[in-house]
Amino acid sequence: MTQGRSIRLFLVDGTPHGLLTAEIMNWTGHVLTGPRGKLSELVQRPECGRTGVYFLVGPDAENSARPQVYIGESDDVGKRLKQHNRTEEQGGKDFWEKVCLITSKDQNLTKAHVKYLESLLIQQAHRVGRCILLNGTRHEYIGLPEADQADMAFFLEQIRTVLPVLGFEFLRDSSRPPSKDLVAGPGSESRPDEASPRFRMALARNGITAYGQEIDGEFFVLEGSQAREAWVGPTPHGYQRLFEQLVEEGVLVPDGNGPMRFSRDYAFSSPSAAAAMVVGRTSNGRKEWHREDTGQTYGEWQEQLVSEAADATPEGH
Repeated sequence: MTQGRSIRLFLVDGTPHGLLTAEIMNWTGHVLTGPRGKLSELVQRPECGRTGVYFLVGPDAENSARPQVYIGESDDVGKRLKQHNRTEEQGGKDFWEKVCLITSKDQNLTKAHVKYLESLLIQQAHRVGRCILLNGTRHEYIGLPEADQADMAFFLEQIRTVLPVLGFEFLRDSSRPPSKDLVAGPGSESRPDEASPRFRMALARNGITAYGQEIDGEFFVLEGSQAREAWVGPTPHGYQRLFEQLVEEGVLVPDGNGPMRFSRDYAFSSPSAAAAMVVGRTSNGRKEWHREDTGQTYGEWQEQLVSEAADATPEGH
């Protein structure tokens, strides 16, 4: 069983949509985030005068499923954010609506540390593929002692833990589940005490069969599953752009003269999003995914889980 963790959140101005800070117990990192409309207040915070890394986040007009993200570093984050707030004609960036910066409470992060950390974050964002990364070039910074590299690897893992709590999902791993033991390709077995049952979806007239499993709140389509060769649903559509991106990124690859094939396990936010990528159109995944062992739909299985949990709860709780 995974051990719980404590994250301390503080609403700076007492509202859920204003400035917010986050800290993890026994981690020297400090997170500050807020909307662009609060930038004048944010840059007055002491954190903005420190060395750190930051994220600029905004929507993508062509794909509601993925945000646009810019990752940067500076030894004076506030000054850099002021530059990014200028118009594009003045060298700024227009796309972003939220900002998130990570500094250190003990102020021991140096310029070398954050350059290395920025490199790790860019590599991670590219690998995960949950965002449209706007950094112009990919670079690998290696000018850091081995011990400091280990410290920054730990720092990165804490960032990846806290960001989803704040609503930033772009560093969450979408290519594999948390444990390799939980998911395998078609024909293998899972541990029912730690993962959902395996689900199957078939489009017989197109010769398509796909397999999925829910893990850690996300629905994974498993490696080797088949998918339609093209989007046939209404256009334009957010799912259409996601389908095209999965093809561009090699998640969906040609499988001979027939359907496409998932080249690796891939996580979706819902069974319906996963089903849409399989059949190439919008689809109700709660009805279309069926348990391999019982034939239950995903929706029926989930309803059963809730009912069993409610019946097992003692009265008065």
